[in-house]
Amino acid sequence: MALQLTSKDYVEYIKRAYELIHANGDYITELDSATGDGDHWSNINMGFEKLVEEADRLETLNLFEEFKEIGKIMMSVIGGSSGVLYGSAYLGAAKTLKDKDVITSKDLCDVLAAMLDAIMARGNAQPGWKTMIDSLHPAVTCFKESIEKGLSEEETLALVKKASVDGAENTKNMEAVRGRATYQANKGLGHLDPGAVTMSYQISTLMDYALEKLQ
Repeated sequence: MALQLTSKDYVEYIKRAYELIHANGDYITELDSATGDGDHWSNINMGFEKLVEEADRLETLNLFEEFKEIGKIMMSVIGGSSGVLYGSAYLGAAKTLKDKDVITSKDLCDVLAAMLDAIMARGNAQPGWKTMIDSLHPAVTCFKESIEKGLSEEETLALVKKASVDGAENTKNMEAVRGRATYQANKGLGHLDPGAVTMSYQISTLMDYALEKLQ
C-alpha cells in the first residue's frame, strides 16, 4: 500500500512531534545554553504547543491551506529567527501541495525539499554552517536518492530518518557560521546544534508516522 497522508494525518504528526520536543526541554535547553541564548526549546515548544491547540481547525483544511496556516502560526508564535525560518518553510512547502488531497512519498520529498530551499534562502545559510539545515539537507538528499534508486517506501523512510539524525549528530564536528555560537573562541565545536536536533526530532517523528501508515 502506497503512502497517503491526509490533513488529519499531518496534524497527528504535529501532535507527536510536540510530545517529543516537549519531553526533551531540559536537554535542548542545556544544548542551547552551551552555545546560544538558551531559549531555542522554549520558542519551538511554544510554536508546536499553539499548533496542537489549533489541531481541530487545522485538520479540517485542505493540505495547501493547512500548511499555510501552520506557517503563519509558527511565524507569529515562535520567537527570534526560528519563527521566520519555520514560517517561510511551511509557506514554501504549501505551494507544492496545491490541489493535492493526500501527500505521497514523492510529495513528502517535495515538501521537505521546499522547506529546505525556503530556510536556506530566508536564512542566507548553507549546509555545514551548524544550523537546522544540517539535519534537513541530508534528509532531503537521501530522500531524492532513494526515490531515484527505486527503493521501497519502507526502506526510504527509514533511511531518511537516519540521515536526519546523523546530520544533527554531525553538527558536533562543525564550527558555527551563524548565531551566538560564532562568538565563542571554538565556534561551538564539540557541541550539538540545538536547532538541528529539534529538526531531527521532527523528521524522525514524521518518518515514523509515515511508516506506521504503510503497515
